[in-house]
Amino acid sequence: MAKEMPRSPLAPDHFPDLPVVDGVRFATTAAGVVYSDRTDVMLAVMDPGTAVAGVFTKSSTRSAPVLDCQVKIGGPSDAGAAILVNSGNANAFTGHYGQTSVAELTAAIAATTDVPLNRVFTASTGVIGEPMKHDRIVDKLLELSDNLSTDAIRDAAQAIMTTDTFAKGAGTQVLIDGKPITIAGIAKGSGMIAPDMATMLVYIFTDAKVSQSSLQSVLARLADKTFNCITVDSDTSTSDTLMLCATGASGVDATENDDFADALHGVMLDLAHQVVRDGEGATKFVEIRVTGAANDADAKTHAMTIANSPLVKTAIAGEDPNWGRVVMAIGKSGAVADRDLISIWFGDVLVADKGWVSPDYDEAEAAEHMKDQSLRIRTDFGLGNGETTVWTCDFTHGYIEINADYRS
Repeated sequence: MAKEMPRSPLAPDHFPDLPVVDGVRFATTAAGVVYSDRTDVMLAVMDPGTAVAGVFTKSSTRSAPVLDCQVKIGGPSDAGAAILVNSGNANAFTGHYGQTSVAELTAAIAATTDVPLNRVFTASTGVIGEPMKHDRIVDKLLELSDNLSTDAIRDAAQAIMTTDTFAKGAGTQVLIDGKPITIAGIAKGSGMIAPDMATMLVYIFTDAKVSQSSLQSVLARLADKTFNCITVDSDTSTSDTLMLCATGASGVDATENDDFADALHGVMLDLAHQVVRDGEGATKFVEIRVTGAANDADAKTHAMTIANSPLVKTAIAGEDPNWGRVVMAIGKSGAVADRDLISIWFGDVLVADKGWVSPDYDEAEAAEHMKDQSLRIRTDFGLGNGETTVWTCDFTHGYIEINADYRS
């Protein structure tokens, strides 16, 4: 596996002090699936009555755990639920062996935790194409079950990391009808970050009471505004999994509640931004804002094409305000654009105005903005009301170093 990389310069100062979510417990262990010197397995067990929703990769080579989860999402919530995640091996492109591995692992989890088999979910992240030594995890299940704790979510975040340089967590509390509910989530992701579904593992928990259909609807809608609006390298993983579990332990009904949705959106966007900030080799966090497109779909196409352009991303790494590369990316996107209506800003600096360099453009001002760790690039197309915002990072030598020897 890849050598350990230094902590991202865009990382937060510390892991947040996440609120405890009643109705869910966590445990971690070092099973040695691939790594020999760190925790690599996380188990979360939820109380009976927990509603579970999920959004997954659309990759045609998605992993055996993803396929199993997709079948099980939407089942009855009168029983408990369990989620197990291992890092180091993706259990993807492993054929019938991968399916057998998931079947044996989920059966063992069900037997150990007394959770029904159709409520046991797994995920695997790491190297693709190598059979997983699931027996090493099975051997640790009793230990995991015995060590379940309500306050071990930080350990869980650390156990699911691969090339991540920091553990990712976010949480909040919100009042609904004067009563508090809690939301807390963890994520892993550093490379293979592009939509469908955004290439990562994300687990969010709340003590709100929400129907499964409502939970699924709000999760899918907010995923499109958060995890489907980020990219590191345009590559989509085989293993993307986003799950939201509502234990109902607070007794507060948040079904179709706007305050709950707003709070959940905040947690999801925080986690999505942290994934970009931990982009492999990243030194710049970049917001790409598109306005005035013919429609929202075109805005998204333009924004993601800019965000994924290697030439745009390397210019950002070099702190070069090369707005011509933005023009290039727009031109190849395939979405509607009129060259003579396009305007471009770097930060607050108008660099191009309606198809031509702005007469007031001062490259020194734009270059100064490029030195910041957090950058903003905005394009207006002058065509309609379509708009979107996506987030990305730069391309540096660090990305190559990490991925050139990922398996060594």
